[in-house]
Amino acid sequence: MRDSPTGTGTGTGTEPDSGVAPADRRRWFALAIVMTAAFMDLVDVTIVNIAIPSIQRESGATFSQIQWITAGYALAFAAGLITGGRLGDIHGRKRVFLIGIGGFTLASALCGFAVNPEMLVASRILQGAMAALMVPQVLSIVHATFPAHERGKVFGLFGAIVGLGAVSGPLLGALLTEGDLFGLAWRPIFLINLPVGIAGLLLGSRFITESKAPKALKLDLVGVALVTLGLLMLLYPLTRGRELGWPLWGYVSMGGSLVVLGALVAYERRKGARDGSLLVELSLFRVKSFAAGIAVQTVFGVALGIFFLVWTLYMQYGLGWRPLKAGLTGIPFSIAVSTAAGLSVQQLVPRFGRKVLQAGALIMGAGVLLYIWEAGRYGLSITPWQMALPLVVMGVGMGLIVAPLTDAILSEVPRGHSGSASGLINTVQQMGNALGLGLVSVVFFGVVDDRLTRATTRTEASTAFADGFQHALVWVAVVMGAIFLLMWALPARPAVHREGEGSEAAEATEDTEGRDEGAHAGRARSTTAQETPSEQEERLAHAL
Repeated sequence: MRDSPTGTGTGTGTEPDSGVAPADRRRWFALAIVMTAAFMDLVDVTIVNIAIPSIQRESGATFSQIQWITAGYALAFAAGLITGGRLGDIHGRKRVFLIGIGGFTLASALCGFAVNPEMLVASRILQGAMAALMVPQVLSIVHATFPAHERGKVFGLFGAIVGLGAVSGPLLGALLTEGDLFGLAWRPIFLINLPVGIAGLLLGSRFITESKAPKALKLDLVGVALVTLGLLMLLYPLTRGRELGWPLWGYVSMGGSLVVLGALVAYERRKGARDGSLLVELSLFRVKSFAAGIAVQTVFGVALGIFFLVWTLYMQYGLGWRPLKAGLTGIPFSIAVSTAAGLSVQQLVPRFGRKVLQAGALIMGAGVLLYIWEAGRYGLSITPWQMALPLVVMGVGMGLIVAPLTDAILSEVPRGHSGSASGLINTVQQMGNALGLGLVSVVFFGVVDDRLTRATTRTEASTAFADGFQHALVWVAVVMGAIFLLMWALPARPAVHREGEGSEAAEATEDTEGRDEGAHAGRARSTTAQETPSEQEERLAHAL
């Protein structure tokens, strides 16, 4: 049943009225602030990849520490996303967002002034944890601030921000690294967050409206501990295993992680029956499309985690390119992703449904195979122009997947559970990314290490990185094939937001969904709207 408006969203502890008056221009300032925070997070991932060789050269970091500089962030982000979203529901989304952006800014300063690799790794983990507080609030704040008929425009802007972040990160990282501002080498890639974060903190405290879940929730601390422990037990041995010679305790830890995650499931079931304050809404996995979509999102994250790190190492270590050249090489890929993402949401998915996502998986896989062929044909003399074609093909395929996937996953999830579902989607995506970064030890360095020990010339060492790159890309192509097969379980016609649709669809499904929401309404509908948007709008509002 539809919730009635219970507050104004001014710190009263209730959901704000989503039907914001069009004349209230403050909401656009709030939008700019939260989108800037999302942009910072997107750029921070890609900007580090391009600076990896400089970081290793200047700090003396080992390859294992380099992996942890990227994987540590992804792991902390993944482990904290569900908790961060729930903390916003409990304590106020504005408050948690401001804590997150303040902590992210502080962690960026610690990264920039790190005195050794160990401090940099620890600061990156802290940065990921703060991002996990900040990022889940972005779309919750948007949903609570904008009326339904404006959300299509807002999500279009969000898509543009994603594309801009993909384009800007590598290029900005290259410019800052090669520019060597004030003799700081790679450090400005983190320090640039300071003025942006401070501005976001000050403006956010003024322009963002506070909102909370309409009913009191409790944080599942045992669930938080179990999910964090399970992920660490799985990913830590993958990341350190190669360096330590794959000790027995690593295999025991990875096997034990399954036991811990199984204990999490059992605990959440008991807790759900006892008091309903769940960290993970397990009933969602009974929805076929959601379970399949979660699998797709996880495996897709693995592919991206492998590709982007290995690609950077290939260009800068294998080919000996400077950061700026490597950063410019990625522009065709980023533009293709952004363009295809816009077309898929606005035009293709409404007409062809699931086939668009499956085509994206096949196209991206074809681009990976084309890249393998070109890397083998041209060897160490390959140029950025020769890379452009496979990168554009890969970018088109990725764009056809990333934009509509979340809504496809949520299209058969009851509206009352869409908030919990979207938190799980973000979590498994980051978990997959962290797992992919960990697997780089196996699919890339497993090839490179043996070759480097026998290499006696620079050419032999470069060839080792080039061969490792091609070997890793074979795994990425296999993963894309698996994603294509998993996508058959997604709904044939995922719902897509269309601007201007009325509220009749929501009215027509209200009674049916109300019966399903029942006992879970208080804890699952943490971002309840006060107007009656269509079901498509409701899902998309939570999805991003």
